[in-house]
Amino acid sequence: MSLKATARAHPIQGLVKYHGMRDEELRLPYHDSISVCTAPSNTTTTVEFLPDAGDDTYIIDGEGVDGRGAERIRHVLDHVRALAGIDHAARVESENSFPSNVGFGSSSSGFAALAMAASEAAGMDLTRPEISTIARRGSSSAARAVTGAFSDLSAGLNDEDCRSHRLATGTGEDGFDPEEDLRIVTALVPAYKETEEAHTEAEASHMFDARLAHVQDQLVEMRDALREGDFHRIFGTAEHDSLSLTATTMTGPSGWVYWKPETIAVFNAVRELRETGVPVYFSTDTGASVYVNTTADYADVVEEKVAETGVETQVWEVGGPAELLDESEALF
Repeated sequence: MSLKATARAHPIQGLVKYHGMRDEELRLPYHDSISVCTAPSNTTTTVEFLPDAGDDTYIIDGEGVDGRGAERIRHVLDHVRALAGIDHAARVESENSFPSNVGFGSSSSGFAALAMAASEAAGMDLTRPEISTIARRGSSSAARAVTGAFSDLSAGLNDEDCRSHRLATGTGEDGFDPEEDLRIVTALVPAYKETEEAHTEAEASHMFDARLAHVQDQLVEMRDALREGDFHRIFGTAEHDSLSLTATTMTGPSGWVYWKPETIAVFNAVRELRETGVPVYFSTDTGASVYVNTTADYADVVEEKVAETGVETQVWEVGGPAELLDESEALF
């Protein structure tokens, strides 16, 4: 007998981001965070629980996983096993449709798909906010990838409070609908990064307390802007938040700077476009790659300008919540 399921999730672009955790094991952030899922980029994961197997096996993009990566996967699976009352070993295989460890949120889609597939394979009937608490144990950002589109992870000290929920969005006076009309020109700058180090670096910064105070206004502004469908407020806030968060990380003990010359070149290209009246803003998570947010009407001109900096580009849009797939789409 075996229990098996496959799920797919989209990665997130952080809009109001977090660094630092109250509890590293449960991955409880100090404050709320808001993001948008990006499509068609995705992670597909198949999980099978095997009663007669000895040890778990984890494979991502054809490579075995060990070390800290395996620990994080096991932490999620152990929580699922505890909730479901099973002790079976698990086989996990996962594939990304986009580059990982370059600042495009692969851990968010990876752990969201893992939590969705594992909870289904274990026979649990859970809501997406409930599944988000499982995904959060692998990556706090993964909680928001479970609920999809524009989502808000509430801070808290337990699973009842610290879970993700979908945010409603409105249509702006100019007709902009965030879920339908947003286009994200991605600028790939392939530089390896380690998000967990960023959390500890930011928390040790002398600017961290100021960040905790300032981010509350950012959250209020973002929620209201999304409700109003105001493109400039949404993504102007996201651009400012990227600079704020990075300043905190860069002033940690190691003085960690993860932007590259290509990153700055994209920033400059975006600002040049904005000076000509194009609705466009940049945003970064933890890494050198850049999200360039614009509208469907301007996606082509923005991509052309960003590509002139020499980076690889793609145009993405808003992605939905994590979803279960038919057994015919299983990876094994």
